[in-house]
Amino acid sequence: MTIAASSIVRRATDLLQDQTSVRWPASELVRWLNDAQRVIVKVRPDSMNTTATMTLAAGSRQDLDSAGITPLPAKLIEITRNMAASSNKAAVTLVPRKILDAQTPGWHNITGSVNVMHYMFDPRDPKTFYVYPPATTAAQLEVMYAAYPTDITEPADGATWNDVTGNISLPDIYADDLVDLCLYRVYSKDSEYAGNEARAAGYLAKVTTSLGAELQSTVAVQPK
Repeated sequence: MTIAASSIVRRATDLLQDQTSVRWPASELVRWLNDAQRVIVKVRPDSMNTTATMTLAAGSRQDLDSAGITPLPAKLIEITRNMAASSNKAAVTLVPRKILDAQTPGWHNITGSVNVMHYMFDPRDPKTFYVYPPATTAAQLEVMYAAYPTDITEPADGATWNDVTGNISLPDIYADDLVDLCLYRVYSKDSEYAGNEARAAGYLAKVTTSLGAELQSTVAVQPK
């Protein structure tokens, strides 16, 4: 089941007691909703975990942005196996790049192959990775990555929650976190009014606690 974006905006307007969007335009709440989706992916990349077959560029260095995969990638999570029809379909393992650099300094220039054995990744460059042996343009890998959520289209001025179209990109379990993040932005904007700064901090704390608890429960029930 996928939750409609209008449902998130409606919940926010209900809590704000502004169902007709007089004080808080629906278009503004949609902007906060789009921001909220990106914030959650930044904190929990697994919330938009996506698997795709990626055709590699010739050489050792590979870039998710240049691969033409959709939805658009935010950062690499894992590489699992070779996928090209002419490959051995073998698993691909993560290794530290410093090992290859020390043992075979010229490994970037060896003959390319359709069969990738290892990949190397540096979290400081989250959309780039290296493969060994270097790839040919026929090589393909199954990659897991965090995708960017799709923005909800802002409705026209004067619209209400009922005019908001489209669905959220994140799984339904994050719906309440999206509402809370929208309200955090609302009350942060109005923080000069008595009590609103505390309300904003409270909603942000709720999201932080919720995402942390969900991560703990996910780890607790993962296959072992």
